[in-house]
Amino acid sequence: MTVFAAASLQPAFDKIAAQLYVDATFNYAGTQTLAAQLAQGAEADVFASADKTHMKTLLDAGLIAGAPQVFAHNRLEIAVANGNPKGIHSLADLARPGLVVVLADPSVPAGKYAQQALAKANVTVHPASLEPQVTAVLSKVALGEADAGIVYVSDVVTSQKVQGVPIPDSQNVVADYPIAALKNAQHNSNAEAFIAFVLAPDGQSILKAAGFEPA
Repeated sequence: MTVFAAASLQPAFDKIAAQLYVDATFNYAGTQTLAAQLAQGAEADVFASADKTHMKTLLDAGLIAGAPQVFAHNRLEIAVANGNPKGIHSLADLARPGLVVVLADPSVPAGKYAQQALAKANVTVHPASLEPQVTAVLSKVALGEADAGIVYVSDVVTSQKVQGVPIPDSQNVVADYPIAALKNAQHNSNAEAFIAFVLAPDGQSILKAAGFEPA
């Protein structure tokens, strides 16, 4: 079975696969990259997206079997170095001169959500780079190549290499994660079993432990 999943899902999905004892190959990347690969004919059994937009694109293209189901929610958080040496406490602080801030590219759900959050906070940030997936933002902060980045709460929870600075609900964005089987799935029963487990209490508890909010 092949699962195409948003990069932010890797820690949780790896644990789910281990519990299921299913022979699964995972392709983790930015949702926009995965959707493009599937639209161009890539073969997969399951698609788990970090937004509804890319799932709808594939649904409209006739590539999705059945109705996608939202299985988790996520929120944004500011990732900083452990100890928060730059004293970053809010989105407004990301506009300070001299700070190296990285964001996910707006084509990626995390990048789109970050733009929405910054707009809500009336903050203008000039990022040092725009990354193709949220895990790359996390890596740059963890490696000290950036002072801060906007990632998901789940990224901070599972990383342990960065510290999270909460973003208030009034400025935050809730990401909906839908999952569905592909029409060209070669392993239908495994795909259905995987999706069922993700939606079941055991799968939901793994997602919650990884920083996601249950569906």
